Amino acid sequence: MRLISWNVNSIRARLPRVVELLEQHRPDVVCIQETKVAAEAFPHEALAAVGYRAVEHSEGRWNGVALVVPDHLEVAGIQAGLPGEPDPAEARWLEGTVGGVRIVSAYVPNGREPDHPMFVAKLRFLDAARHRLDELVAAGPTVVAGDFNVALEDRDVWDIAAFAGATHVTPDERSRLMDLLDLGLVDAFRAVRPDDEGFTWWDYRMGAFRRGMGMRIDYALVSRHLDVHAVEVDTRFRRNNAEGDKPSDHAPLVVELSTP
Repeated sequence: MRLISWNVNSIRARLPRVVELLEQHRPDVVCIQETKVAAEAFPHEALAAVGYRAVEHSEGRWNGVALVVPDHLEVAGIQAGLPGEPDPAEARWLEGTVGGVRIVSAYVPNGREPDHPMFVAKLRFLDAARHRLDELVAAGPTVVAGDFNVALEDRDVWDIAAFAGATHVTPDERSRLMDLLDLGLVDAFRAVRPDDEGFTWWDYRMGAFRRGMGMRIDYALVSRHLDVHAVEVDTRFRRNNAEGDKPSDHAPLVVELSTP
């Protein structure tokens, strides 16, 4: 199974790049975050034109997640929303079974600042994710992929000193992400590329991408029922393409997995 996770930062704004991704990688499933579109405006026709279809959980202006699969694959047992999440209206969690694997597309709240109410909501979301994933991993092959808005280790940011007093690197956030791994999930990138940088996000400002000022905050966490064969961060999609289409601030994470 070729699985891709990508925070597109608006699927309508990034639609040419999404189509480009599908045509170049021909994935079996894409976990998309930050679709930023209402359900009735989701671009199903454009995906169908290249042989794909989507199951989406949409909010409208903000957030939104989706699972995109080829026409010949089924998405079974769809569940939109995470039991116990702070605000179900935010559309941050979508589950479906593809090829015998329970797939989750997740978009964890940013948290804003450690003393902001949204930081508490972020921790509550991660706690709810732990409870749900405990159930899923016990039931069988599981992958949760998406934008976790947490850099697990100091090496997962370009300069840890720049994050003093900021979110994404606090002990509270990191310990909760470690709690997910302790359920029997494997960080796919580190499993096969333990020494590589692996940044997946770069700010649009300050020439951050060109200067290597990135963060690794997008993950594919894979249950031990599955083997990870290869992983790459496709940074081509963080650059403008030949047509000049503006990229997302995230690059796609591409994972090759065995399946049952």
